[in-house]
Amino acid sequence: MSIKRRHFGQGIAAAAGGLALPNVFVRPAEAQRSANTLRVAFRDAVPNIDPYFNSQRTGIIIAHHAMDGLVHRDPATFKNVPALATAWKWVDAKTIDFTLRQGVKFHDGSPFSADDVVYTINTVVHPETRLATPANYAWIKGAEKTGPFSVRLHMKQPTPAALDYLAMVTPIWPKAYRERVGAEGYSKALIGTGPYRFTKIDVSSGVEYERFDDYYEGGPKGKPAIQKISARYLTDAATELTELLAQRVDWIWNMNPDSIDNVSRIPYLQATRQESMRIGLLQLDAAGRSGADNPMTKQKVRQAVFHALDRETIASKLVGGGARVPIVPCYPSQFGCNADAGVGYDYNPAKAKALLAEAGYPNGFDIEFVSYVQPRQWSEAVQSYLNAVGIRAKLNMMQVAAQIRRSLAGELALQLGSWGSYSINDVAAILPNYFNGGASDYARDAEVTKLIEDGGATADEGARKKAYDAALKRITEQAYIVPMHTYVSTYAFQKQLEFPTFADELPRFYLAKWK
Repeated sequence: MSIKRRHFGQGIAAAAGGLALPNVFVRPAEAQRSANTLRVAFRDAVPNIDPYFNSQRTGIIIAHHAMDGLVHRDPATFKNVPALATAWKWVDAKTIDFTLRQGVKFHDGSPFSADDVVYTINTVVHPETRLATPANYAWIKGAEKTGPFSVRLHMKQPTPAALDYLAMVTPIWPKAYRERVGAEGYSKALIGTGPYRFTKIDVSSGVEYERFDDYYEGGPKGKPAIQKISARYLTDAATELTELLAQRVDWIWNMNPDSIDNVSRIPYLQATRQESMRIGLLQLDAAGRSGADNPMTKQKVRQAVFHALDRETIASKLVGGGARVPIVPCYPSQFGCNADAGVGYDYNPAKAKALLAEAGYPNGFDIEFVSYVQPRQWSEAVQSYLNAVGIRAKLNMMQVAAQIRRSLAGELALQLGSWGSYSINDVAAILPNYFNGGASDYARDAEVTKLIEDGGATADEGARKKAYDAALKRITEQAYIVPMHTYVSTYAFQKQLEFPTFADELPRFYLAKWK
Protein backbone atom coordinates (compact mmCIF):
# COMPACT_ATOMS: atom_id res chain seq x y z
CA MET A 1 0.00 0.00 0.00
CA SER A 2 1.31 3.46 -0.81
CA ILE A 3 0.52 6.74 0.89
CA LYS A 4 -0.33 9.56 -1.47
CA ARG A 5 1.27 12.88 -0.70
CA ARG A 6 -0.42 16.05 -1.77
CA HIS A 7 1.70 18.14 -4.11
CA PHE A 8 2.69 21.50 -2.67
CA GLY A 9 1.43 23.41 -5.68
CA GLN A 10 -2.00 21.84 -5.27
CA GLY A 11 -1.96 22.65 -1.56
CA ILE A 12 -1.13 26.31 -2.21
CA ALA A 13 -3.73 26.50 -4.91
CA ALA A 14 -6.33 25.22 -2.50
CA ALA A 15 -5.09 27.39 0.33
CA ALA A 16 -4.33 30.65 -1.42
CA GLY A 17 -5.90 30.39 -4.82
CA GLY A 18 -2.59 29.80 -6.61
CA LEU A 19 0.87 31.34 -6.39
CA ALA A 20 0.13 33.96 -8.99
CA LEU A 21 -2.57 35.76 -7.04
CA PRO A 22 -1.88 39.51 -7.05
CA ASN A 23 -2.55 39.83 -3.31
CA VAL A 24 0.03 37.21 -2.40
CA PHE A 25 3.79 37.86 -2.09
CA VAL A 26 3.27 41.59 -2.61
CA ARG A 27 5.40 43.15 0.12
CA PRO A 28 6.91 42.44 3.53
CA ALA A 29 4.45 42.80 6.39
CA GLU A 30 5.70 46.08 7.81
CA ALA A 31 2.50 47.32 9.45
CA GLN A 32 2.44 44.97 12.42
CA ARG A 33 6.18 45.38 12.92
CA SER A 34 5.74 49.13 13.14
CA ALA A 35 2.86 48.62 15.55
CA ASN A 36 5.05 46.13 17.47
CA THR A 37 2.31 43.51 17.14
CA LEU A 38 2.82 39.79 16.47
CA ARG A 39 -0.08 38.00 14.77
CA VAL A 40 -0.20 34.25 15.35
CA ALA A 41 -2.67 31.50 14.43
CA PHE A 42 -3.84 28.38 16.25
CA ARG A 43 -5.97 25.69 14.67
CA ASP A 44 -8.14 24.79 17.65
CA ALA A 45 -10.31 27.11 19.70
CA VAL A 46 -9.95 26.88 23.48
CA PRO A 47 -13.35 26.93 25.24
CA ASN A 48 -11.79 27.81 28.61
CA ILE A 49 -8.39 29.49 28.66
CA ASP A 50 -7.83 28.67 32.33
CA PRO A 51 -5.29 25.85 31.86
CA TYR A 52 -6.72 23.84 34.75
CA PHE A 53 -9.91 23.40 32.76
CA ASN A 54 -8.61 22.42 29.33
CA SER A 55 -6.17 19.73 28.24
CA GLN A 56 -5.28 21.31 24.90
CA ARG A 57 -1.73 22.24 24.02
CA THR A 58 -3.03 25.53 22.64
CA GLY A 59 -4.58 26.25 26.03
CA ILE A 60 -1.26 25.64 27.79
CA ILE A 61 0.53 27.96 25.36
CA ILE A 62 -2.03 30.73 25.77
CA ALA A 63 -1.93 30.56 29.56
CA HIS A 64 1.86 30.30 29.73
CA HIS A 65 2.26 33.85 28.44
CA ALA A 66 0.00 35.33 31.10
CA MET A 67 0.59 33.08 34.12
CA ASP A 68 3.58 31.93 36.16
CA GLY A 69 4.09 29.05 38.58
CA LEU A 70 6.31 28.65 41.59
CA VAL A 71 9.13 27.41 39.39
CA HIS A 72 9.97 27.69 35.71
CA ARG A 73 11.65 25.14 33.48
CA ASP A 74 14.45 26.58 31.39
CA PRO A 75 13.56 25.48 27.84
CA ALA A 76 17.17 25.10 26.76
CA THR A 77 18.50 23.09 29.72
CA PHE A 78 15.25 21.58 31.11
CA LYS A 79 16.41 22.68 34.57
CA ASN A 80 13.90 24.12 37.01
CA VAL A 81 14.73 27.69 37.99
CA PRO A 82 13.07 30.23 40.31
CA ALA A 83 9.87 31.97 39.28
CA LEU A 84 7.26 32.97 41.89
CA ALA A 85 9.38 31.00 44.35
CA THR A 86 12.99 32.10 44.78
CA ALA A 87 14.09 28.95 46.62
CA TRP A 88 12.84 25.54 47.72
CA LYS A 89 13.96 22.77 50.03
CA TRP A 90 12.90 19.13 50.23
CA VAL A 91 12.03 18.60 53.88
CA ASP A 92 11.44 14.90 53.24
CA ALA A 93 10.29 12.70 50.36
CA LYS A 94 6.74 14.09 50.57
CA THR A 95 7.27 17.70 51.66
CA ILE A 96 8.77 20.79 49.99
CA ASP A 97 9.20 24.24 51.55
CA PHE A 98 9.08 27.24 49.20
CA THR A 99 10.34 30.77 49.76
CA LEU A 100 8.22 33.12 47.67
CA ARG A 101 9.29 36.15 45.67
CA GLN A 102 8.31 39.52 47.10
CA GLY A 103 7.20 42.55 45.12
CA VAL A 104 5.30 40.56 42.45
CA LYS A 105 2.07 42.06 41.09
CA PHE A 106 -0.87 40.47 39.33
CA HIS A 107 -2.12 42.18 36.17
CA ASP A 108 -4.72 44.14 38.16
CA GLY A 109 -2.00 45.58 40.37
CA SER A 110 -2.79 43.45 43.42
CA PRO A 111 0.19 41.94 45.28
CA PHE A 112 1.15 38.29 45.12
CA SER A 113 1.57 36.42 48.42
CA ALA A 114 1.47 33.01 50.06
CA ASP A 115 -2.32 33.26 50.23
CA ASP A 116 -2.54 32.98 46.43
CA VAL A 117 -0.37 29.86 46.36
CA VAL A 118 -2.26 28.08 49.14
CA TYR A 119 -5.61 29.02 47.60
CA THR A 120 -4.60 27.76 44.17
CA ILE A 121 -3.17 24.42 45.26
CA ASN A 122 -5.88 23.61 47.79
CA THR A 123 -8.63 24.53 45.32
CA VAL A 124 -7.06 22.47 42.55
CA VAL A 125 -6.85 19.32 44.69
CA HIS A 126 -10.36 19.68 46.11
CA PRO A 127 -12.56 16.79 44.89
CA GLU A 128 -15.28 19.15 43.69
CA THR A 129 -12.94 21.06 41.39
CA ARG A 130 -13.54 19.43 38.03
CA LEU A 131 -10.12 19.62 36.41
CA ALA A 132 -9.49 18.71 32.79
CA THR A 133 -6.50 16.56 33.70
CA PRO A 134 -6.78 15.47 37.34
CA ALA A 135 -3.88 13.03 36.98
CA ASN A 136 -1.50 16.00 36.86
CA TYR A 137 -2.38 16.88 40.45
CA ALA A 138 -3.33 13.54 42.01
CA TRP A 139 0.00 13.45 43.84
CA ILE A 140 -0.66 16.68 45.78
CA LYS A 141 -2.19 16.49 49.26
CA GLY A 142 -2.33 20.24 49.87
CA ALA A 143 -0.43 23.37 50.85
CA GLU A 144 -0.14 25.43 54.00
CA LYS A 145 1.05 28.96 54.63
CA THR A 146 4.13 29.11 56.85
CA GLY A 147 4.64 32.87 56.52
CA PRO A 148 3.60 35.85 54.36
CA PHE A 149 6.03 34.66 51.70
CA SER A 150 6.58 31.00 52.51
CA VAL A 151 4.57 27.88 51.78
CA ARG A 152 4.86 24.17 52.57
CA LEU A 153 3.65 21.68 49.94
CA HIS A 154 2.49 18.26 51.10
CA MET A 155 2.37 15.25 48.75
CA LYS A 156 0.31 12.09 49.01
CA GLN A 157 3.33 10.04 47.97
CA PRO A 158 6.93 10.69 46.96
CA THR A 159 6.84 12.40 43.56
CA PRO A 160 10.26 12.79 41.91
CA ALA A 161 8.75 14.90 39.10
CA ALA A 162 7.02 17.31 41.51
CA LEU A 163 8.99 20.37 40.42
CA ASP A 164 8.33 19.58 36.74
CA TYR A 165 4.58 19.50 37.40
CA LEU A 166 4.78 22.76 39.34
CA ALA A 167 6.73 24.37 36.50
CA MET A 168 4.65 23.15 33.57
CA VAL A 169 1.05 22.75 34.74
CA THR A 170 0.56 24.58 38.04
CA PRO A 171 0.21 28.34 37.48
CA ILE A 172 -0.95 30.49 40.39
CA TRP A 173 -4.37 32.13 40.58
CA PRO A 174 -5.01 35.51 42.27
CA LYS A 175 -7.08 34.48 45.32
CA ALA A 176 -8.97 37.71 45.99
CA TYR A 177 -9.81 38.40 42.34
CA ARG A 178 -10.91 34.87 41.49
CA GLU A 179 -13.03 34.58 44.62
CA ARG A 180 -14.70 37.88 43.71
CA VAL A 181 -15.52 37.07 40.07
CA GLY A 182 -15.94 33.30 40.41
CA ALA A 183 -14.44 30.51 38.32
CA GLU A 184 -16.49 31.33 35.23
CA GLY A 185 -15.84 35.05 35.48
CA TYR A 186 -12.14 34.39 35.90
CA SER A 187 -11.98 32.31 32.73
CA LYS A 188 -13.50 35.22 30.80
CA ALA A 189 -11.16 37.85 32.24
CA LEU A 190 -8.10 35.93 33.37
CA ILE A 191 -5.23 37.68 35.10
CA GLY A 192 -1.91 36.30 36.24
CA THR A 193 1.65 37.42 36.93
CA GLY A 194 3.12 36.61 33.49
CA PRO A 195 4.94 38.89 31.04
CA TYR A 196 1.77 39.50 29.00
CA ARG A 197 -1.73 40.43 30.13
CA PHE A 198 -4.94 39.67 28.26
CA THR A 199 -6.74 42.56 26.59
CA LYS A 200 -9.32 40.38 24.83
CA ILE A 201 -10.63 36.85 25.36
CA ASP A 202 -13.08 35.37 22.87
CA VAL A 203 -13.67 31.61 23.00
CA SER A 204 -14.68 31.54 19.33
CA SER A 205 -12.15 33.86 17.66
CA GLY A 206 -9.01 34.09 19.80
CA VAL A 207 -7.19 36.20 22.36
CA GLU A 208 -5.12 39.37 22.43
CA TYR A 209 -2.32 40.36 24.78
CA GLU A 210 -0.33 43.41 25.74
CA ARG A 211 3.08 43.43 27.40
CA PHE A 212 2.81 43.70 31.18
CA ASP A 213 5.34 46.37 32.01
CA ASP A 214 5.20 45.56 35.75
CA TYR A 215 6.43 42.00 35.21
CA TYR A 216 8.68 41.35 38.16
CA GLU A 217 12.43 41.91 38.04
CA GLY A 218 14.30 38.65 37.74
CA GLY A 219 11.30 36.87 36.23
CA PRO A 220 12.48 33.84 34.22
CA LYS A 221 10.55 34.84 31.10
CA GLY A 222 12.05 38.33 30.94
CA LYS A 223 10.53 41.47 29.51
CA PRO A 224 9.13 40.74 26.02
CA ALA A 225 10.51 42.69 23.09
CA ILE A 226 7.17 42.64 21.26
CA GLN A 227 4.47 44.78 22.83
CA LYS A 228 1.29 43.11 21.56
CA ILE A 229 0.18 39.65 20.43
CA SER A 230 -2.97 38.81 18.51
CA ALA A 231 -3.76 35.08 18.50
CA ARG A 232 -6.53 33.94 16.14
CA TYR A 233 -8.30 30.59 15.99
CA LEU A 234 -8.40 29.33 12.40
CA THR A 235 -10.23 26.20 11.39
CA ASP A 236 -7.76 24.30 9.23
CA ALA A 237 -4.26 24.13 7.83
CA ALA A 238 -5.24 25.53 4.43
CA THR A 239 -6.72 28.65 5.99
CA GLU A 240 -3.63 29.14 8.13
CA LEU A 241 -1.37 28.89 5.12
CA THR A 242 -3.56 31.29 3.17
CA GLU A 243 -3.30 33.86 5.94
CA LEU A 244 0.46 33.44 6.22
CA LEU A 245 1.02 33.79 2.48
CA ALA A 246 -1.22 36.86 2.34
CA GLN A 247 0.72 38.32 5.28
CA ARG A 248 -2.31 38.61 7.50
CA VAL A 249 -0.60 36.26 9.96
CA ASP A 250 3.06 36.31 11.00
CA TRP A 251 3.41 32.85 12.58
CA ILE A 252 1.82 29.40 12.23
CA TRP A 253 2.86 25.93 13.27
CA ASN A 254 2.18 22.28 12.50
CA MET A 255 1.45 22.94 8.86
CA ASN A 256 1.59 20.12 6.31
CA PRO A 257 5.23 18.92 6.17
CA ASP A 258 4.97 18.82 2.36
CA SER A 259 4.86 22.61 2.42
CA ILE A 260 8.07 23.24 4.35
CA ASP A 261 10.67 23.36 1.57
CA ASN A 262 8.50 25.47 -0.68
CA VAL A 263 7.52 27.93 2.04
CA SER A 264 11.21 28.34 2.82
CA ARG A 265 11.81 29.45 -0.78
CA ILE A 266 9.42 32.39 -0.40
CA PRO A 267 11.56 35.51 0.12
CA TYR A 268 9.78 36.82 3.19
CA LEU A 269 9.05 33.50 4.97
CA GLN A 270 11.04 30.83 6.77
CA ALA A 271 10.17 27.35 8.04
CA THR A 272 11.82 25.12 10.59
CA ARG A 273 11.16 21.79 12.34
CA GLN A 274 11.88 20.19 15.70
CA GLU A 275 10.88 16.87 17.25
CA SER A 276 8.76 17.25 20.35
CA MET A 277 7.69 15.00 23.21
CA ARG A 278 4.22 14.67 21.70
CA ILE A 279 3.11 11.18 20.61
CA GLY A 280 0.31 10.23 18.25
CA LEU A 281 -1.98 7.67 19.89
CA LEU A 282 -4.75 5.48 18.47
CA GLN A 283 -6.99 4.63 21.41
CA LEU A 284 -9.10 1.46 21.30
CA ASP A 285 -12.20 0.94 23.43
CA ALA A 286 -11.21 -2.32 25.10
CA ALA A 287 -13.52 -1.64 28.04
CA GLY A 288 -16.60 -1.42 25.84
CA ARG A 289 -17.56 2.04 27.06
CA SER A 290 -18.99 2.90 23.65
CA GLY A 291 -21.07 -0.29 23.56
CA ALA A 292 -20.77 -3.86 24.75
CA ASP A 293 -20.85 -5.13 21.14
CA ASN A 294 -17.90 -2.95 20.18
CA PRO A 295 -15.35 -5.17 18.34
CA MET A 296 -12.47 -3.39 20.12
CA THR A 297 -13.39 -5.27 23.31
CA LYS A 298 -11.71 -8.32 21.76
CA GLN A 299 -7.96 -8.59 22.18
CA LYS A 300 -7.38 -10.20 18.79
CA VAL A 301 -9.20 -7.34 17.06
CA ARG A 302 -6.98 -4.83 18.86
CA GLN A 303 -3.90 -6.82 17.88
CA ALA A 304 -5.18 -6.85 14.30
CA VAL A 305 -5.30 -3.05 14.37
CA PHE A 306 -1.61 -2.97 15.32
CA HIS A 307 -0.64 -5.33 12.50
CA ALA A 308 -2.80 -3.45 9.98
CA LEU A 309 -0.90 -0.17 10.34
CA ASP A 310 2.37 0.56 8.58
CA ARG A 311 3.43 3.05 11.22
CA GLU A 312 7.00 3.32 9.95
CA THR A 313 5.77 4.54 6.57
CA ILE A 314 3.36 7.00 8.16
CA ALA A 315 6.19 8.37 10.32
CA SER A 316 8.76 8.64 7.53
CA LYS A 317 6.56 9.63 4.58
CA LEU A 318 3.84 11.74 6.17
CA VAL A 319 5.19 13.08 9.46
CA GLY A 320 8.81 13.22 8.34
CA GLY A 321 11.57 15.20 10.03
CA GLY A 322 12.97 12.17 11.83
CA ALA A 323 9.71 11.12 13.47
CA ARG A 324 10.03 7.81 15.30
CA VAL A 325 7.62 4.95 16.07
CA PRO A 326 7.67 4.09 19.80
CA ILE A 327 7.09 0.49 20.83
CA VAL A 328 5.43 1.59 24.06
CA PRO A 329 3.01 4.51 24.59
CA CYS A 330 5.41 7.11 25.96
CA TYR A 331 8.24 9.32 24.74
CA PRO A 332 11.62 7.52 24.68
CA SER A 333 13.43 9.98 26.96
CA GLN A 334 10.81 9.85 29.71
CA PHE A 335 11.78 8.09 32.92
CA GLY A 336 10.14 4.65 32.93
CA CYS A 337 9.65 4.51 29.16
CA ASN A 338 11.42 1.21 28.57
CA ALA A 339 10.83 -0.02 25.03
CA ASP A 340 12.29 -3.44 25.93
CA ALA A 341 9.42 -4.00 28.36
CA GLY A 342 6.81 -3.80 25.60
CA VAL A 343 5.55 -6.19 22.95
CA GLY A 344 6.23 -5.01 19.39
CA TYR A 345 3.89 -5.46 16.42
CA ASP A 346 5.12 -5.49 12.84
CA TYR A 347 3.18 -4.35 9.78
CA ASN A 348 1.53 -7.57 8.64
CA PRO A 349 -1.85 -7.20 6.86
CA ALA A 350 -2.20 -10.96 6.39
CA LYS A 351 -1.81 -11.55 10.09
CA ALA A 352 -4.29 -8.76 10.79
CA LYS A 353 -6.90 -10.43 8.60
CA ALA A 354 -6.26 -13.80 10.24
CA LEU A 355 -6.70 -12.31 13.71
CA LEU A 356 -9.97 -10.69 12.66
CA ALA A 357 -11.23 -14.03 11.39
CA GLU A 358 -10.22 -15.72 14.66
CA ALA A 359 -12.08 -13.01 16.57
CA GLY A 360 -15.27 -13.75 14.61
CA TYR A 361 -14.99 -11.09 11.90
CA PRO A 362 -13.90 -12.94 8.72
CA ASN A 363 -15.62 -10.25 6.64
CA GLY A 364 -14.46 -7.38 8.78
CA PHE A 365 -16.78 -4.80 10.33
CA ASP A 366 -17.85 -1.15 10.19
CA ILE A 367 -16.78 1.30 12.87
CA GLU A 368 -16.70 5.05 13.50
CA PHE A 369 -13.17 6.44 13.51
CA VAL A 370 -12.89 9.85 15.17
CA SER A 371 -9.87 12.13 14.82
CA TYR A 372 -8.85 15.73 15.33
CA VAL A 373 -5.36 15.11 13.94
CA GLN A 374 -4.15 17.45 11.24
CA PRO A 375 -3.01 17.32 8.52
CA ARG A 376 -6.05 15.28 7.54
CA GLN A 377 -3.88 12.99 5.40
CA TRP A 378 -2.48 11.39 8.56
CA SER A 379 -5.95 10.29 9.66
CA GLU A 380 -6.82 9.23 6.13
CA ALA A 381 -3.72 7.03 6.02
CA VAL A 382 -4.82 5.22 9.18
CA GLN A 383 -8.28 4.83 7.69
CA SER A 384 -6.84 3.37 4.47
CA TYR A 385 -4.68 0.83 6.26
CA LEU A 386 -7.59 -0.31 8.41
CA ASN A 387 -9.92 -0.55 5.42
CA ALA A 388 -7.37 -2.69 3.60
CA VAL A 389 -7.74 -5.49 6.18
CA GLY A 390 -11.52 -5.25 6.51
CA ILE A 391 -11.91 -2.73 9.34
CA ARG A 392 -14.19 -0.33 7.49
CA ALA A 393 -13.45 2.82 9.44
CA LYS A 394 -15.75 5.77 8.76
CA LEU A 395 -13.60 8.82 9.40
CA ASN A 396 -15.21 11.60 11.40
CA MET A 397 -12.91 14.62 11.66
CA MET A 398 -13.69 16.84 14.65
CA GLN A 399 -12.31 19.90 16.38
CA VAL A 400 -10.12 19.08 19.38
CA ALA A 401 -12.50 20.31 22.07
CA ALA A 402 -15.48 18.52 20.51
CA GLN A 403 -13.64 15.21 20.31
CA ILE A 404 -12.41 15.53 23.88
CA ARG A 405 -15.99 16.03 25.07
CA ARG A 406 -17.13 12.87 23.28
CA SER A 407 -14.09 10.95 24.48
CA LEU A 408 -14.62 11.87 28.12
CA ALA A 409 -18.25 10.80 27.77
CA GLY A 410 -17.08 7.30 26.75
CA GLU A 411 -18.60 7.45 23.26
CA LEU A 412 -15.61 6.63 21.03
CA ALA A 413 -14.66 3.09 20.03
CA LEU A 414 -11.72 4.16 17.88
CA GLN A 415 -10.08 7.57 18.20
CA LEU A 416 -6.86 9.17 17.02
CA GLY A 417 -5.27 11.93 19.03
CA SER A 418 -2.01 12.89 20.66
CA TRP A 419 -0.50 13.60 24.05
CA GLY A 420 2.43 15.88 24.80
CA SER A 421 2.84 14.95 28.50
CA TYR A 422 2.90 18.68 29.21
CA SER A 423 6.57 18.21 28.27
CA ILE A 424 7.26 16.46 31.58
CA ASN A 425 10.06 13.95 31.15
CA ASP A 426 8.48 11.13 33.18
CA VAL A 427 5.90 8.50 32.25
CA ALA A 428 3.89 9.70 35.25
CA ALA A 429 2.80 12.50 32.91
CA ILE A 430 1.26 10.18 30.31
CA LEU A 431 0.37 6.70 31.58
CA PRO A 432 -2.03 7.77 34.37
CA ASN A 433 -4.01 9.88 31.93
CA TYR A 434 -4.99 6.80 29.92
CA PHE A 435 -4.97 4.07 32.58
CA ASN A 436 -6.14 5.53 35.89
CA GLY A 437 -9.77 4.43 35.69
CA GLY A 438 -10.91 7.96 34.89
CA ALA A 439 -12.82 9.49 32.02
CA SER A 440 -9.92 9.12 29.56
CA ASP A 441 -9.37 5.43 30.36
CA TYR A 442 -10.75 3.12 27.67
CA ALA A 443 -8.97 0.02 29.03
CA ARG A 444 -10.25 -0.05 32.62
CA ASP A 445 -7.66 -2.66 33.52
CA ALA A 446 -7.32 -2.75 37.32
CA GLU A 447 -3.95 -4.50 37.13
CA VAL A 448 -2.48 -1.80 34.90
CA THR A 449 -3.93 0.96 37.05
CA LYS A 450 -2.41 -0.57 40.19
CA LEU A 451 1.03 -0.96 38.57
CA ILE A 452 1.03 2.66 37.42
CA GLU A 453 -0.07 3.81 40.87
CA ASP A 454 2.79 1.78 42.38
CA GLY A 455 5.27 3.40 40.00
CA GLY A 456 4.12 6.84 41.04
CA ALA A 457 4.03 6.16 44.76
CA THR A 458 7.73 5.86 45.46
CA ALA A 459 10.96 7.74 44.86
CA ASP A 460 12.92 4.49 44.55
CA GLU A 461 14.00 4.36 40.92
CA GLY A 462 14.37 0.59 40.86
CA ALA A 463 10.87 0.07 42.22
CA ARG A 464 9.44 2.63 39.83
CA LYS A 465 11.06 1.01 36.81
CA LYS A 466 9.87 -2.44 37.85
CA ALA A 467 6.27 -1.26 38.17
CA TYR A 468 6.29 0.71 34.93
CA ASP A 469 7.94 -2.18 33.04
CA ALA A 470 5.17 -4.52 34.15
CA ALA A 471 2.51 -1.96 33.21
CA LEU A 472 3.96 -1.42 29.74
CA LYS A 473 4.24 -5.15 29.16
CA ARG A 474 0.56 -5.69 29.92
CA ILE A 475 -0.57 -2.58 28.01
CA THR A 476 1.18 -3.75 24.85
CA GLU A 477 0.25 -7.43 25.26
CA GLN A 478 -3.38 -6.43 25.55
CA ALA A 479 -2.98 -3.93 22.68
CA TYR A 480 -4.92 -1.22 24.48
CA ILE A 481 -3.46 1.80 22.69
CA VAL A 482 -1.37 2.16 19.52
CA PRO A 483 1.65 4.51 19.75
CA MET A 484 1.70 5.87 16.20
CA HIS A 485 4.74 8.16 16.02
CA THR A 486 6.52 11.01 17.69
CA TYR A 487 5.54 14.47 16.51
CA VAL A 488 7.84 16.90 14.78
CA SER A 489 6.70 20.48 15.21
CA THR A 490 6.81 22.59 12.07
CA TYR A 491 6.96 26.36 12.27
CA ALA A 492 6.54 28.93 9.52
CA PHE A 493 6.87 32.64 10.15
CA GLN A 494 7.96 35.98 8.73
CA LYS A 495 11.71 36.28 8.12
CA GLN A 496 11.56 39.60 9.92
CA LEU A 497 10.72 37.65 13.08
CA GLU A 498 13.39 36.10 15.27
CA PHE A 499 11.71 33.13 16.91
CA PRO A 500 13.60 30.44 18.90
CA THR A 501 12.20 26.90 19.03
CA PHE A 502 12.59 24.28 21.76
CA ALA A 503 12.03 20.54 22.17
CA ASP A 504 9.21 20.89 24.67
CA GLU A 505 6.55 21.95 22.14
CA LEU A 506 5.88 25.24 23.91
CA PRO A 507 6.22 28.28 21.63
CA ARG A 508 7.49 31.24 23.64
CA PHE A 509 6.49 34.51 22.03
CA TYR A 510 7.97 36.46 24.91
CA LEU A 511 11.39 35.41 23.57
CA ALA A 512 10.58 36.51 20.01
CA LYS A 513 11.57 39.85 18.54
CA TRP A 514 11.55 41.73 15.27
CA LYS A 515 14.87 41.81 13.46
